[in-house]
Amino acid sequence: MKKCLIFLFVIIGLFACKKDANDTAYDKSYKAWQNFKAESKNSYTYTVNAGSVFGYGSETEITVQNGVVTARDFLSYVLEYKTANMPPVKTIRDQWHENKASLGQHSSGAALITLDEVYKKAKNEWLAVDKKTNTIYFETNNDGMISGASYVPNGCQDDCVIGISISEIKAL
Repeated sequence: MKKCLIFLFVIIGLFACKKDANDTAYDKSYKAWQNFKAESKNSYTYTVNAGSVFGYGSETEITVQNGVVTARDFLSYVLEYKTANMPPVKTIRDQWHENKASLGQHSSGAALITLDEVYKKAKNEWLAVDKKTNTIYFETNNDGMISGASYVPNGCQDDCVIGISISEIKAL
């Protein structure tokens, strides 16, 4: 009987390990997000980056307090190459701040969504496209949390990325 119980526990243990081994990168990242969300009491900032092969770019910082978007800061720029061996110079084109009372006044900038909503869009939209006609990307460079979820239609040459790029996630 004792041998049967040991065998049963070994089998159960193997199935439990197999489930963890089958977790996708998204699943692991979502778990990291849930842990961060609990530790930060669902109050954080995250920075969304957008860019073009033609040198234009932007950064939008979204502030979330207790699970609600409360502020958005935006900066757009163009990268100019002054000399061949020097890094490009970032020239500011537009910059603004929205607080709780003024959220949504600007049409530019990243969407006013929480990271819960980002993960939902990633799973149901950006990572759910047809793999035969798109190249799909998912990255977790923010302590295991999402840093990129996007796709590019096959054959597209310039500025075709559809999704999100997040450079930083910080607790408040």
